[in-house]
Amino acid sequence: CFGRRAELEAAHGQRGSNTNKCHRVSWPDSDTPDQKWESFVRCGTLDFTIVDGIKCYSRGKANDYSDYPDSGFDVTEDNATKSFWVSSRNRLFHFLVTRALRQSGGKRVLEIGCGTGDLLSKIAEDKSLNVTGSEIYIKGLMFAKAKAPKVDFVQYDASEGALAERFDVIAAFDVLEHIQEDRKTMANVFHMLPVNARLVVSVPQYMFLWSNLDEIVMHKRRYSRREMVEKLIACGFEVERATSFVFLLFPLMVLSRLFDRTSGKPQVEEQALEKRVKFSRLSNTVFDAVMRLDELLIRMGLSLPFGGTLVVVARKPA
Repeated sequence: CFGRRAELEAAHGQRGSNTNKCHRVSWPDSDTPDQKWESFVRCGTLDFTIVDGIKCYSRGKANDYSDYPDSGFDVTEDNATKSFWVSSRNRLFHFLVTRALRQSGGKRVLEIGCGTGDLLSKIAEDKSLNVTGSEIYIKGLMFAKAKAPKVDFVQYDASEGALAERFDVIAAFDVLEHIQEDRKTMANVFHMLPVNARLVVSVPQYMFLWSNLDEIVMHKRRYSRREMVEKLIACGFEVERATSFVFLLFPLMVLSRLFDRTSGKPQVEEQALEKRVKFSRLSNTVFDAVMRLDELLIRMGLSLPFGGTLVVVARKPA
């Protein structure tokens, strides 16, 4: 391993590099041992180049939009201040990240897949925090950087390796479902956390809810609670909490997704996405009020039994 690592470092020494120690992890029903080991040799050295002041670790993917539609960033930005879903998730996830920081006793935060930076800009309002945002696609980073110019942003595919920095909390909200190699990503996150640090993650829940919307935004899967927990434990995490979200609105969500499944394939990507995520002012007001009850129940420590989203908090044990 270390001979190969030295070759990699020598080969890439002309550009910036991000060097970590090699280590082994394992998970069930995955690659062969040799393939797993080689993947973590590649984690040992991540090269970067600077583009528009941003460290780019995965520059070849910065504009390919193979895991998320280009138009998704525009639609998200246009609806960020109006959408009940964006408002509710930002309130809840901000609360969970803040609490995880208190539990971890640190100030360093990384959001993987920060998108247009709406949540990250709110987290960064706490000037005592050291905040980093990562996004694989440059378009999202441009939106995010405009909202939070003092945040350290990096272009980065978390499935390719671990950054050299360590973080007290890493957040990944609605990200893992876009990544084919989600277990590698979880293992890389584990490597970037010191002991007692936390991962706060959300993913869409239940494959029976699969619809045209999942295909439009290029999901690879929807998760069950069991699948998510088992994958995290296999990567070394201790799961502290798992709860559903979008609980009270779940019956409406089921009906909406079943109807969407029978409505035929969408023809124009951006219009199809906007149609499915844009609601009237009245609907947004009513749904926002209902979602606040979901948020309250979770803040009280309850684990909601079902819902469209799964939220998990996991700790790196000693």
